[in-house]
Amino acid sequence: MKRFCLSFFFLSVVISSLAQDPEFSQYYAAPLYLNPAFTGTTNDHRFIANYRNQWPNVARGYSTYAFSYDFNLANLNSGFGFLATQDQAGSAGMRSTQFNFLYSYKWHISSKWIISSGLNFGYAVRSIDFNRLIFGDQLQFDNSGTTPSSDPSLYNLGAAHYFDFKAGALAYNKNFWLGFSAQHLNEPNRSLINQYAFVPMKISIHGGVRIPLYNGAFKLDRIPVLSPSFVYKRQANFEQLDVGAYLLYDPIVFGLWYRGIPVSKNADNSPSQDAAVIILGFQFSRLEVVYSYDFTVSKLGPASGGAHELALKYRLEIPVNQKSRKKDKFIPCPTFNRKE
Repeated sequence: MKRFCLSFFFLSVVISSLAQDPEFSQYYAAPLYLNPAFTGTTNDHRFIANYRNQWPNVARGYSTYAFSYDFNLANLNSGFGFLATQDQAGSAGMRSTQFNFLYSYKWHISSKWIISSGLNFGYAVRSIDFNRLIFGDQLQFDNSGTTPSSDPSLYNLGAAHYFDFKAGALAYNKNFWLGFSAQHLNEPNRSLINQYAFVPMKISIHGGVRIPLYNGAFKLDRIPVLSPSFVYKRQANFEQLDVGAYLLYDPIVFGLWYRGIPVSKNADNSPSQDAAVIILGFQFSRLEVVYSYDFTVSKLGPASGGAHELALKYRLEIPVNQKSRKKDKFIPCPTFNRKE
């Protein structure tokens, strides 16, 4: 029994170590998490908070939090940002916390096009709540697992501290964007048992287009805007494709998404599909509030409870330097800006 419990625990740790990163369905509302090249692609101070609760009907499911802040320095063609994330999962309280400092530099290759390159320097801590673990010698006395363990394997457990580096590039104009990012460039080791559990590199390709749905002779205060978009990610043997569109009719935001690759097959020969996502929110002058729900379409089914996600965004205006003309040339990325 003791050998079985220890083997099961170590196997669970290894599987968790090799699993893919947590992801947000509202990837457009977590731009710095997706690609460091998005840093400073807005003409305001930008504050964003994200929360995701995945599979709430499963005991101790996945909870992910993120907070970011970034701004643009037009005089230096640069963007600076900060990103903090925390992911918690499992009955043993597996927790990963990471702090990131981001920088981007922008080239105005023409009057309408900008190329942004970005770097992310991160420091992370991964830990587990030892008080929630039950070892084999505890079960020898009673089934509750409350008896203290004297197993020497307990002392091999510890927190993992590691650096994590990311890079990305982005090309955009007022109506189109296309980006590429590579995360975990150094493939850090985050094992909790003094062994090796390297995080595989993750590659992401993402893009979209902004399409105004009115181009008539009359000038309207607001017009509907459609934004079809996609994001493709690959990490080790895992791959994910999100396709969908957002409809903005100020102040309402509505979106429909599908996550999956039906032409691809899982190990059990079932279609590779995960969820259908519905998004609804509001954009005000400075504040944006968006909620989304994932309808699970994989074999896990609706019993999982899907996934709830909430994003809050606040923009604080950057004062314009009248002596600088670079401010007038700045083009915000259309992925996350408002109707302008």
